[in-house]
Amino acid sequence: MLHDPNRVYVFDTTLRDGEQVPGCQLTTPEKIEIAKELELLGVDIIEAGFPVSSPGDFNSVVEISKAVKEPTVCALTRANKGDIDAAIESLKYAKRPRIHTGIGSSDMHIKHKFNSTREEILERAVEAVKYAKRAVEDIEFYAEDAGRADVEYLAKMVEAVIAAGATVVNIPDTNGYCLPDQYGAKIKFLKENVKNIDKAIISVHCHNDLGLATANSIAGLQNGARQIEGTINGIGERAGNTSIEEVVMILKTHQVLGLHTQIDSKRFYELSQMIRTQMRMPVQPNKAIVGANAFAHSSGIHQDGFLKMRENYEIIRPEDVGFPSASIVLTARSGRHALKFHLERLGINLSKEELAEAYNNFLTLADAKLDINDNDLLSLVAHKLVKN
Repeated sequence: MLHDPNRVYVFDTTLRDGEQVPGCQLTTPEKIEIAKELELLGVDIIEAGFPVSSPGDFNSVVEISKAVKEPTVCALTRANKGDIDAAIESLKYAKRPRIHTGIGSSDMHIKHKFNSTREEILERAVEAVKYAKRAVEDIEFYAEDAGRADVEYLAKMVEAVIAAGATVVNIPDTNGYCLPDQYGAKIKFLKENVKNIDKAIISVHCHNDLGLATANSIAGLQNGARQIEGTINGIGERAGNTSIEEVVMILKTHQVLGLHTQIDSKRFYELSQMIRTQMRMPVQPNKAIVGANAFAHSSGIHQDGFLKMRENYEIIRPEDVGFPSASIVLTARSGRHALKFHLERLGINLSKEELAEAYNNFLTLADAKLDINDNDLLSLVAHKLVKN
């Protein structure tokens, strides 16, 4: 089924799972603007919404379907006819429509969410896929809470929904429960024990409750999954989803994995800023790839190594993700190499003795003042400037 066995498809759910965060709701025009940027980024699938949940969400799926041409547009449903009918209707303008339907697969969900049995749930899963398949060719099935599901039952479910017509099977770690080796082993078991698995793509959808979403997603890809689901900035319910920019840059950095995406990574930073602004969701400064401090060096040892050769402390170049530039931040932990770098940037060249004196004065100032700016540096060497 896959033309390129090493290609990883990127499924973005910023507009669906990401938008479920309290206070991050978007208007339809805002969603369209983001969807167009996601198309330029190169995502393969945009999950545009959950059409049955509200008239606004239904309308957003309709309008995004009209606005983008290249990506598959996906609509989420539960495993019931009403949800699926709404999704079918919302996708009527989509060039490449996909219905994403599914049901709980763990005993926890089967007993305590659906008050049902494994047999009944299996039946409902198959019925939903068959019903959706009548109208839309591309059907993705999610086995909710697969991270805690019995692997033999999960395999049975996956085999049944593929036989019913599912083209993608999503194995979500819905509660961010798994360790990477556990999650990877689950994907491997499905690859090796589901006899029709070659007829579908395995997708990974991981949550970050224990901070393992990206690690689990990579473990899934290493064991045969070929679709990654996530969000820009890792936003999402509770602790968030897998961060798409992290997975993409891991695959770029670790080419030994032999996997690649169609993503234009140079667009990450700008899109991250757009999501941050429109969703009113700050990005933590130490966030990997797109955080404000991701390429900032402040300790003297690091600064010295970076200035000698940037690869000493940078495994990703800022320009590869569209980041403005690496920065050498001056603090009380900085070394004289960093001070010299910033003075020369301001056109000030000091002798070794003058630099030693300026550095001692700088440390006193940096201990008292957290944020050292260019005016502070100029005041440190004012006497030198007067003499010249």
